Amino acid sequence: MSVHLIGGGATTAADASLYAPFVAEAARRARHTGRSRPRVAVISLHPEAEEKAEALGELLREAGTGSALEAHLTAGLPGEAIGPGAIADVDGIAVGGGVVEDVRAGLEPVFGELRRLVAAGVPYLGVSAGAMIAAGSSLGGGSRIGGVAVSPEDPGDPGYELEIAAGIGLVDAAIEVHVAQRGMLSRLVAAVESGLVAGGFGIDERTALIVGDGTLRVEGEGRVWRAQRAEGGVQVGTIGTIGT
Repeated sequence: MSVHLIGGGATTAADASLYAPFVAEAARRARHTGRSRPRVAVISLHPEAEEKAEALGELLREAGTGSALEAHLTAGLPGEAIGPGAIADVDGIAVGGGVVEDVRAGLEPVFGELRRLVAAGVPYLGVSAGAMIAAGSSLGGGSRIGGVAVSPEDPGDPGYELEIAAGIGLVDAAIEVHVAQRGMLSRLVAAVESGLVAGGFGIDERTALIVGDGTLRVEGEGRVWRAQRAEGGVQVGTIGTIGT
């Protein structure tokens, strides 16, 4: 079982290789259960959910077995709860991006079933908000802590407080995304320093963090940043850079 977390931005056929480890794992799961082709639940709770679900399904097909992969698409509206049927009898689960609060709320009714399936060997793929909600303590969309800006804000936008809510609980550390591209490392560091989360990983766009049984692997073109409490502050480093 692995949890595959992509920091966003990987939306074209050229990015298909980033999804290949997940598809390969789903295919192995399918063979183990006697299925000739992997059946993957593809869930989108984006404002353009139908289009985004189709695009993610196509990326997964490009990544591995082409038309042999069976993508079971679920396109939900913001605030609409996803039922257990969306993830029933599958070899992999892929959750796309959107507004993190909407994605988390839509999947919250099946958090327990998601944990059960992943523990039973079904791989999980989260992209952007889908990656953020994989954590036990899930970062929201706020840009301030204690009223102080900790990440970029639009001019004239006062921002709002970062809130932490319960996520699925597939990984112990908080997950931040779009890190280098949107200047979000400072928000992750501030969340750790303030004690809102114990530690976390920040994933650049077009980059994946693959969490296996006691292992961490980085794929893609960017970095994964680790922020953890240390004596006198927060220790920040990278756990992988492609080409090293």
